[in-house]
Amino acid sequence: MTYPTLDYELELWSSGYQYVVGIDEVGRGAWAGPVVVGAVVFSPQTQVPDGINDSKLLAPRIRENLSSQIKNTALSFSLGIVGVDFINKHGIGKATQSAMRQAIRNLDPKPDFHLIDAFYIKNLKKSNQKPIIKGDQKSCSIAAASIIAKVARDQMMVDLSTKFPEYYFDSHKGYGTKRHQEAIRKNGFCNIHRASFNLGWITNND
Repeated sequence: MTYPTLDYELELWSSGYQYVVGIDEVGRGAWAGPVVVGAVVFSPQTQVPDGINDSKLLAPRIRENLSSQIKNTALSFSLGIVGVDFINKHGIGKATQSAMRQAIRNLDPKPDFHLIDAFYIKNLKKSNQKPIIKGDQKSCSIAAASIIAKVARDQMMVDLSTKFPEYYFDSHKGYGTKRHQEAIRKNGFCNIHRASFNLGWITNND
């Protein structure tokens, strides 16, 4: 397994940027629950925890352990969380952008450069950001952001499963698994499903 590096961050630090943030979203493709964005700022002096990688490639227990380590060692970290009501009204694209801007606002100190997994952030100077395809597998800061976001969102979905036990959100975290589809066919949709995703085909599928 290859691991992300600090190559992007080191280049930016050497160019005079002080607060380089890595940003990544989790839950964009889920059928239920919020979209969550993580933001992590490491300093050049940070002892970055070993094993940081794209959160999807890590076992849950490893992710949880790394999330704690990242929060203890990062110069700054934050989350942006946008719920289903906003997603259904404005779409997942605008919801993701809103969560990204929220995560940036929650940082202290404020970043002077932004490394983002795949997307530019609207209403932010393009000269102060760099979207990186598969950034969570290339940049330590982006990977760290993906980890804290996924751990936080997974816990939210576990908590929601106690309110909606018939959907098994604790197991699939709102993604479109076979078990989730079967639960929707049996129970219909609940108020944390993303109606804007046009999921009616599930209940119409014999």
